[in-house]
Amino acid sequence: MEELDRLVIPLLRWYEENRRDLPWRRPGPGGRPDPYRVWVSEIMLQQTRVAAVLDYYRRFLEEFPSVEALAEADEDRLLKCWQGLGYYTRAKNLRRAAQVVCREYGGAFPADYAALRALPGVGDYTAGAIASIAFGLPRAAVDGNVLRVVARLTADFSDITAPAARRAAAERLEAVMPLHAPGAFNQALMELGATVCLPNGAPLCDRCPARGLCRADREGLTGALPVKSAKKPRRVEERRVYLLFHGGRVALRRRPDRGLLAGLWEFPNALEGEDPPLELPPVAFVGAARHIFTHIEWRMTGWAGELPHDALPAGWVWADREGLRATYSVPSAFAAFLPAVLDRLEPER
Repeated sequence: MEELDRLVIPLLRWYEENRRDLPWRRPGPGGRPDPYRVWVSEIMLQQTRVAAVLDYYRRFLEEFPSVEALAEADEDRLLKCWQGLGYYTRAKNLRRAAQVVCREYGGAFPADYAALRALPGVGDYTAGAIASIAFGLPRAAVDGNVLRVVARLTADFSDITAPAARRAAAERLEAVMPLHAPGAFNQALMELGATVCLPNGAPLCDRCPARGLCRADREGLTGALPVKSAKKPRRVEERRVYLLFHGGRVALRRRPDRGLLAGLWEFPNALEGEDPPLELPPVAFVGAARHIFTHIEWRMTGWAGELPHDALPAGWVWADREGLRATYSVPSAFAAFLPAVLDRLEPER
């Protein structure tokens, strides 16, 4: 605990001088960042790097500038705006949570940790981030970056993937959190983990405000910490993807409402060895691709052919270039096949 307590002041000074200028950190009318913008950014940043989020964040706020606009969003339009970020359940939970905020709180985010935690898609970390950054509440926001910093600073060999380690870190941080700046403290820890106390490769200890305090640095343990249990191997699925055309358009079908990529549009596909989703015309091989999800790896081959206009099953659609660009959210799992698709589509007029 002593290392954490002694870090507070140098960490806040370091953050003031070195923090990145990120749009969700900018103060709103009340002097603190807007809770809606903080919430959107934190949901986007789950499983996604800051650099990848910036353009999506800007476009998302242009399309849905307020919690009310998001609550009223058409789901297809929402998913299209999210296309490419992955983990699409996040987008659906954003809309569900916005509807709760509008229905139960009159469109104003509650300045209460428990109420924030109860919103769809909001876990301990996100609730702590919103509570501290937007409302100045002394609640920890413990993500992977913060766990890594705490583990190295205190030479803690607990498995950081275990829920108990996350809870213990939150308790330790809240015990030393400066009451005048809980949001800055949480963001400083996140920033330190993202830019200095790095997850892959050697940490940049010579730039760290914890230099001299950090036990892992003093004891030569930075390469051994943090401790993570090994992940289970991903399940591999061999899939055949069918690019089916008629009149300069391509066939799409919507995925089921539950499960992987729920509710998104896709090129028809089937597991290798399963029957195809419809009676196929002659098809030609157009390439292979691989896509990795959290627990599954798809190894895909693409097959292209021409279908009669009336051959599509109920609920499938013919999509042209404009539809692919603006209407139908096709996940990035199929991105490798888009060039072959676009080559066969009618050009936009």
